[in-house]
Amino acid sequence: MRITSRRKAIAFFVTLGVCLAALAVAVGSGWIILNWREGVKVFLGVIFFGAIIAGIILNTIFLVREIRRNEQHDSFINAVTHELKTPIASIRLYLQTLQRREVDQTQRREFYRLMLDDTNRLLGTVEQILKAGEAGHKRATRQRAAVDFGGLVGECVEVARTSHHLQPEALRFEPTLGNGSGASVVGDSEDLRTAVSNVLDNAIKYSTGAVDVSVYVEVPDEKHVTLRVVDHGVGIPAEELKRIFKRFYRVPGRLQGNVKGTGLGLFIVRAIASKHGGRVFAESEGEGRGTTVILELPRSNA
Repeated sequence: MRITSRRKAIAFFVTLGVCLAALAVAVGSGWIILNWREGVKVFLGVIFFGAIIAGIILNTIFLVREIRRNEQHDSFINAVTHELKTPIASIRLYLQTLQRREVDQTQRREFYRLMLDDTNRLLGTVEQILKAGEAGHKRATRQRAAVDFGGLVGECVEVARTSHHLQPEALRFEPTLGNGSGASVVGDSEDLRTAVSNVLDNAIKYSTGAVDVSVYVEVPDEKHVTLRVVDHGVGIPAEELKRIFKRFYRVPGRLQGNVKGTGLGLFIVRAIASKHGGRVFAESEGEGRGTTVILELPRSNA
């Protein structure tokens, strides 16, 4: 309901801006026709009405952007609220059960495991929000050193397998392809680990049915190292491929399915890639045809 009302508001402001611009053009044109013989007045009138039209257009664009930004902000608040509330409610339920009932040792250990999983989920959400805040400030990377990017990706793959309870064939890793075996980059290892983990988590979350994700670290030339993560999930429409890296942005409609998130993961990846002099982009043949996310970084010759 709220999204529909905002779309109506956007349509209203666009229509109003177009009508005002058209009215200004009509009035200006009439004034020019009536005073066409007086060159100075016509010249000043054209500048004046041009400024009015430009102001109306810029004002309309600003209003529409603010409405969309507020919509994304509200979606982010709702997503974060859910991501924080769900594990807290789960942990509270298990603690209440342990307090009120006698449970055997096996069930108690299972409760502890589930509470630990919920705690990790909660911590992950908080860390992601903090990382997004750091990315928004565009500060320089804390410490730069030579990093074995292939080894770092391998560690992230193992962590993702464990946290998502996946078999090796569900999340496959090819260390290095291309014309070399060295995949070293200069950067902050923690930031790079965050970027790689976010790309992997995204591919796993948006897989349809059984998870089928392939991870490649490639050295296409002497200057670049690339991470390529290929999934066979929901896919992304062509017009959404650039938007998915914006802050708070999530692909609207049925592509989200029941996947929960904050809309910050790929924004953080783009910010980290930019800090390291690299870039990130996505490729997809459309809905239901999977997605490939490519993270490209400058290669270190060390």
